[in-house]
Amino acid sequence: MVDYQATASAAAENEEAPRNSPLKSPRVRLALLVGAIVIAVAGLVWYLDHQNRGKYMQGTDNAYVAADSVVIAPKIAGYVERVFVAENQSVRQGQSLARLDPREYRAQTEQINSQIGTAEASGDTTRAQIEEQRAAIAQAEAQLEAARAEAAFATQQVSRYQPLAASGAEPRERVAQLQTQARQARERVSAAEAGLLAAQRRVNTLDAQVRQAQSQAQAARAQLAAARVNVESTVLTAAIDGRVGDLAVRVGQFVQPGTRMMTLVPADRLFIEANFKETQLGLMRIGQPVVIEVDALPGVELKGRVASFAPGTGAQFSVLPPQNATGNFTKVVQRVPVRISVEALPQVRRLLIPGMSVEVTVDTRSAKGELDRIRQASRGR
Repeated sequence: MVDYQATASAAAENEEAPRNSPLKSPRVRLALLVGAIVIAVAGLVWYLDHQNRGKYMQGTDNAYVAADSVVIAPKIAGYVERVFVAENQSVRQGQSLARLDPREYRAQTEQINSQIGTAEASGDTTRAQIEEQRAAIAQAEAQLEAARAEAAFATQQVSRYQPLAASGAEPRERVAQLQTQARQARERVSAAEAGLLAAQRRVNTLDAQVRQAQSQAQAARAQLAAARVNVESTVLTAAIDGRVGDLAVRVGQFVQPGTRMMTLVPADRLFIEANFKETQLGLMRIGQPVVIEVDALPGVELKGRVASFAPGTGAQFSVLPPQNATGNFTKVVQRVPVRISVEALPQVRRLLIPGMSVEVTVDTRSAKGELDRIRQASRGR
């Protein structure tokens, strides 16, 4: 038999359930209303913040600490005689880092010094010869004057005896003898003139030899300066303040010019290299503020500024730039390296190491109106 009483009781409970629903409670409705208002206000605040601020914040986690490191390499070849620094050691500008064996280069310096002495001695010898030659010129000039006087006297004698010989007062043989003497005197004048000219030209030759010796001495001095530079280059010094890294040189090792021996990492020349998507660069300008978060320093926000933009995308400077003029082209959003200067205290800079990962956010609100002006200018054309 059906239990009609139990069925009626269940039906009564089902009718009372809607009457006791929480939605009919004023408190619940008030809480829901307040919640809806809070959500709407939060959404409005987010929207306004996004429109006025959020969409102008361009960030990326493809960013790293970098530095203008200096590679230490020798200018000359030689065996490493001493290494004055250790791995990770801090050094000051001008501090000695390593030294090559200088004996060979010092010997070259001494050899060139002797060449300079030889050239200078040769010049002095030639100058002495010039003085001797000038005395010889004076002697040749005196001989020429004597020969000219003798020739003039011989000519006078011929002129005086010719009339006498014509009148028979003097024999013709005497006139012939005087004419021969006059001719010989003229020949001696020509010889004296030639000797004087040769002596004068000898001076010009000696002057040229002096100039040649001076040139040789000057060339040797230039070689000496280069040799002294080589001697100085046997000691490698720090070009900047920094820390020694990648120390790859050992005592006794033979190094060639340009061999990488170590790297100096400056502590005061750190910067951030952030690789932004090309779609993020429209409003990015030099000098805009940047917030920097270093993975190694959680909870610490550093300040920075946009310093510069690379003149090309990372793909353009790769070893094998992409060739997109092919049939299998696929468009890929490119990345552009952006350099960001770091504005941090020295004690914070010491904690930053090149290669560390960072996240950067650039505030581009200072240029938010430029894109609209560019659009209007493009439409106006």
